[in-house]
Amino acid sequence: MEKFKLSEKFIDKYKRKKPPFGFNGLGELVYMRTYSRIKADGKNERWWETVQRVVEGTYSMQKHHIESHQLGWNPWQGQKSAQEMYERIFNMKFLPPGRGLWAMGTAITEEKGLYAALNNCAFVSTKTLKEDYAKPFCFLMDASMLGVGVGFDTKGAGEIVVKGVNRDRNEEVYMIPDTREGWVESLRLLLESYFHGLPLIEFDYNQIRLEGEPIKGFGGVSSGPEPLKEVHEDIRNVLENNSGNPITITTIVDIMNLIGKCVVAGNVRRTAEIVFGDADSEEYLDLKNYKVNPHRDQYGWTSNNSIFAELGMDYTDVCKRINDNGEPGLAWLENMRTYSRMKNGGDNKDHRVMGGNPCLEQSLESYELCCLVETFPNNHDSLEDYQRTLKYAYLYAKTVTLGRTHWSDTNRVMLRNRRIGCSVSGVAQFITNCGLNELQNWLETGYDTIQEWDKQYSDWFAVPKSIKTTSVKPSGTVSLLAGATPGLHYPESRFYIRRVRLSNQSELVEPLKKAGYKLEPAFGSEDSTMVVEVPVDVGEGIRTAAELSIWEQFSLAAFMQRHWADNQVSCTATFNPETEADELPHVLNYFQYRLKGISLLPRHDYGAYKQMPYESINEQEYNKQVKKLSKLSFGVIKNEEAEIDKFCNNDSCEIPGEEIKST
Repeated sequence: MEKFKLSEKFIDKYKRKKPPFGFNGLGELVYMRTYSRIKADGKNERWWETVQRVVEGTYSMQKHHIESHQLGWNPWQGQKSAQEMYERIFNMKFLPPGRGLWAMGTAITEEKGLYAALNNCAFVSTKTLKEDYAKPFCFLMDASMLGVGVGFDTKGAGEIVVKGVNRDRNEEVYMIPDTREGWVESLRLLLESYFHGLPLIEFDYNQIRLEGEPIKGFGGVSSGPEPLKEVHEDIRNVLENNSGNPITITTIVDIMNLIGKCVVAGNVRRTAEIVFGDADSEEYLDLKNYKVNPHRDQYGWTSNNSIFAELGMDYTDVCKRINDNGEPGLAWLENMRTYSRMKNGGDNKDHRVMGGNPCLEQSLESYELCCLVETFPNNHDSLEDYQRTLKYAYLYAKTVTLGRTHWSDTNRVMLRNRRIGCSVSGVAQFITNCGLNELQNWLETGYDTIQEWDKQYSDWFAVPKSIKTTSVKPSGTVSLLAGATPGLHYPESRFYIRRVRLSNQSELVEPLKKAGYKLEPAFGSEDSTMVVEVPVDVGEGIRTAAELSIWEQFSLAAFMQRHWADNQVSCTATFNPETEADELPHVLNYFQYRLKGISLLPRHDYGAYKQMPYESINEQEYNKQVKKLSKLSFGVIKNEEAEIDKFCNNDSCEIPGEEIKST
């Protein structure tokens, strides 16, 4: 089927137009490092080309769906609509998620049909281990290797007995193909040998390409077979320790976390995982207590650990743990199932929900995926203009639901729900400039606008209306492109230094040096990585995170959950552990009826760490640094960095302070 193409005459208007990247070149730097693909001529995409690829890929999906169902494609109307979507993405009034900027309109989707790669997040429950056995673990590995962040639970504990391998029969050998599918199949064979008491399985790794060889499609270079060998050995040890007994909470989480560690080492992307457990389980709550579980400090970091909080519970003991290291987070499953937007009252439309995604902005059923898209109200001059943007932001995400995945369980729930997540970022900037009352007006009018478009486009596509449509994602590098503060979060400082890591072989290094940006070897990776410092000003009059009490942060999250998000609000509330720790049980008790999920992070002085991603500076220092900078121009370069670890920014789970927590 012929692909959709934008008019060349239309595209010509944008080839020399300067994109409105934000934050003194930081937005352009992040774009060039993370999202600009290498073209067939060996040169990097420019912004106008990336937007063209994304828009043409989006409308090709629409065209294919309409024509394959003989619903009547209108070429003139399609061209007109696509041109307006192009203009609004180019000017960063809204942006697809990072994986959309990277994968939409490429061979990943258009030739291989891996539409799962366009989705941000997923969830899988282990409750059905008696029927699924290895499937939840294999799903997480497969999805993670496609760039999808995955949540899971521990409900499968005790559901099956780990029988152990049958050593009385001859071992079997599996030659692992050099493919994503081959890696996942090897995991399945290993797990089922222990779950079903089958003969010992051995692996032949000779077909896997050597370390350093290029990975086509997703980009990057091969890690070789070592990460896979390591995860096989580690999972064997976990299962040996559990053999002959019902599977434990620790075993479930260990296997999932070890898979995450393998995906990280596999040079595809940084993984994003969240695990949900019971608040009254000491075994679960101690998973990240490395004095109790010292073996887990090598891989426990791969997941955010949260509890399924019960309404009315006593939060005292949980808050003691939160005050120590910021975990567990909390998810109120009853609220997730009962409510859409809180202001609408209970509708129970999501009664099948089992959990959420790694940053908890999406309620999800087991094996469900979801696509997010980000809008920037502060980049608009009027509510009417923002409403128009919401049409195309919604349409991008809805279009992604037209793509089938290679998992039947996923297709079944996604075709029924058509769940999407239209998000807002730059909330702090908008409140500063326009006030909270105006934000409420924009949110409520915007929500109604999306519901109207959902009725129209669902009819046009001849698919169900989306069960839910809005959320607040934590954002991260995507909002940096647009010069927006992430999600609803306030900045640590109005003026700050943002440090970005680059390969020391990257062709971005020389243009940055010429423009006067400070670069230095990365601490701990001096031989391979550079760090560039970018001075940032987030805007006059904006408050900082330290100025907001824990009560005000919760109030803003509840405000967004009431007036905008029918899915959920991702919020990491920071607090002063010396002055606000005693407040935590009270604030959770008060807001448990107004939120669906929350995470907390104690605010510490991280000045002792070298090259922190954010460093606050004053206005005088900011002006001094800006004066040193000349115009940044990357020119036309072949940027090998753009093909390395495209998802290193972890767009599926970008939590403020994440890098600090990792440190």
